[in-house]
Amino acid sequence: MKQYVVTRPLYSEDAFADVHEKIHRHHKTVRHHVKHCDLKRAKNAALSLLPFIGWMRIYQLKEWLLSDIVSGVSTGLVAVLQGLAYSLLASLPPWYGLFTAFFPVIVYFFLGTSRHISVGAFPVLSLMVGAVVTRLVPDEGPPVNITGFEGLTSDEQRVMVAASVTFLMGIMQLAMGLLQVGFIVMYLSDTLVSGFTTAAAVHILVSQLKFVLGLVVPGLSGPLSIVYTLEKIFVQIEKTNVCDLVTSILIMVVVFIVKEINDRYKAKLPVPIPIEVIMTVIACGVSYAFNFRVNYKVDVVGRIPVGYESPMAPNMQIFGQTAVEAFPMAIVGFAVAFSVAKVYSVKHDYIIDGNQELIAFGASNIIGAAFKSFAASTALSRSAVQESTGGKTQIAGLLSALIVMVVTLAIGFLLEPLPKSVLGAVVIVNLKGMLMQIREVPYLWRRDRPDCVVWLVTCLASILLGLDLGLAVGLGMELLTVVFRAQFPRCSVLANITGTDIYKDRKDYMSIYEPEGVKIFRIPSPIFFANIDFFRGKLVEVGFNPLRVLRKRNKALRTIRKLLKKGELQMTSVSIVPVHALSVCSGPIEESEDESNMEELDQPTDFKDLPVQVNWNSELPANIQVPRVDVHSLILDFSAVSFLDISALKGLKALKELIRVEVEVYIVACDGKLKKLHSCMFFDDEVKSSMFFLTLHDAMLHILEKHPVNSENTKVCEKV
Repeated sequence: MKQYVVTRPLYSEDAFADVHEKIHRHHKTVRHHVKHCDLKRAKNAALSLLPFIGWMRIYQLKEWLLSDIVSGVSTGLVAVLQGLAYSLLASLPPWYGLFTAFFPVIVYFFLGTSRHISVGAFPVLSLMVGAVVTRLVPDEGPPVNITGFEGLTSDEQRVMVAASVTFLMGIMQLAMGLLQVGFIVMYLSDTLVSGFTTAAAVHILVSQLKFVLGLVVPGLSGPLSIVYTLEKIFVQIEKTNVCDLVTSILIMVVVFIVKEINDRYKAKLPVPIPIEVIMTVIACGVSYAFNFRVNYKVDVVGRIPVGYESPMAPNMQIFGQTAVEAFPMAIVGFAVAFSVAKVYSVKHDYIIDGNQELIAFGASNIIGAAFKSFAASTALSRSAVQESTGGKTQIAGLLSALIVMVVTLAIGFLLEPLPKSVLGAVVIVNLKGMLMQIREVPYLWRRDRPDCVVWLVTCLASILLGLDLGLAVGLGMELLTVVFRAQFPRCSVLANITGTDIYKDRKDYMSIYEPEGVKIFRIPSPIFFANIDFFRGKLVEVGFNPLRVLRKRNKALRTIRKLLKKGELQMTSVSIVPVHALSVCSGPIEESEDESNMEELDQPTDFKDLPVQVNWNSELPANIQVPRVDVHSLILDFSAVSFLDISALKGLKALKELIRVEVEVYIVACDGKLKKLHSCMFFDDEVKSSMFFLTLHDAMLHILEKHPVNSENTKVCEKV
């Protein structure tokens, strides 16, 4: 086994600072950055807002162009189909999904930093938009009274709502990007996102049942909407359109089988089989040939207008009605897109910028909403198609938008006989990945139960209360677990691993060395207002209650002085002894708040009028009993303490209580916090900077030098 030997002085923090001079770093101000901003830095800052210039400079035309063309065509075909399908989730006419697959893609091409994600409709966001749309413009009953709805059809009102909430969502994303707060997505853990998307998949599945079964079910939103929707479906289950049901089942079975083949043989297939597109074309042909709409009363896509509609301004009144829903949509849309982009950036070795991604998606949604598209992010399946078919850059995304444009301008009429049940079936079969996330629950339960609770609470709350409230509940639960972990950390008592300078939890190892009278206490979390009482309570559990001992000792001194005054005790040069054993008081000293001023009892023990100092661990005269203290040194390991707040500093002042009962306190690994302690006037005559040491071993060797213990283990420890 390899070994190393280090010979160095024993360092306290003060000794180390005397020997090794520290560099004083000056933090640069905004004024300094502006003053030293040269042309090169300004150019780099400008180019960072247009990331496509960076990868266009290194674009390898011969090697990448063909791959991007193949990927763009494949992704475009999938984008057309998913755009039509996900617009149903948003409770909008199908062709508006084509707008979402076009305008945001064009904007992202110029502003986005990911080269592989496919921008467009995302089922979870579409469903959240649909909840807002059906709340303001319900299927049954009049719409909410909003200026601007006058003279519009129900579909036009819904488009206005969807575009306005998307515009507001885009403003929020753009503002967060400009303010450089992309880190906010870090508060959405993988566990929370997994539970949330699983719940969203359940909502999507239920919302598509009406298309699969061919039933007329009004769109509902709000808490328990999923329960009411299922109730309305089962009430009229006997009205199921058999043609829709058979078509959907056939589509789902075939698409599922071929997707499994694609996954199993993806290494051998040049490109994945575009089975959704193939089945959609077949379904369109069969529906047209047998006239499903007339003969079997099948609900079809219907007329798809040629071309794009004129832009529209968002409705400010809708902003006020939808602000609460728009914010979680902005967060979820960015979080999903950023997580997918991060996966591909690691795989293909390039850097993405979270703040620039926020700007890109914000601008995409703002411009898209102006042209009547709804909320855009990225769909996992569509991005997988773009990457797996060989896409190298967003040239593939641009080509996919051109395919969507061709459908919108020229051949959209071919999709008019497409049954909506086919779109519903395609949506459902693509939920497999999200629904299978439920398999994570047993794993989380075994590995990390608080995380498992976050997953379950987020999922159940999102299913029952709706996605917006469910996300808020999940986020609250997640933050609560973080608070509990920080507020109630797993503190431990450490011991030296014999023959080393390593210290571990004494419960975990057998070959340990613990010098008599020394305790090492480790705090594995920040110390702040919420856990300072917990920390002090744990210290009491490790040893004793110093304040109680101090008060007992001061009361004992009072008793001794009274007995001396009465002549019932006499002093010798080395001890205090009773004059008559029967005439002195006996028994333990009782705690009494009325005995005297309690503040005096909290002061250090005062032996100034006694010729000797009382040994509190020996037998006291007159049967006076004071709790025995077997600890002479306490080491606090602050290596895992990341910060201290003002409440913590006030709480640490309680270390005086330990010092006053003759327990030496040492704090180790507190380098980054010493400056704050000095600035907050933490030190005084009792709490001194000399109690701080660089490492545990430095403090331990210092203690062994002051309190030598004659044992073989001590020698082994000191030799390290």
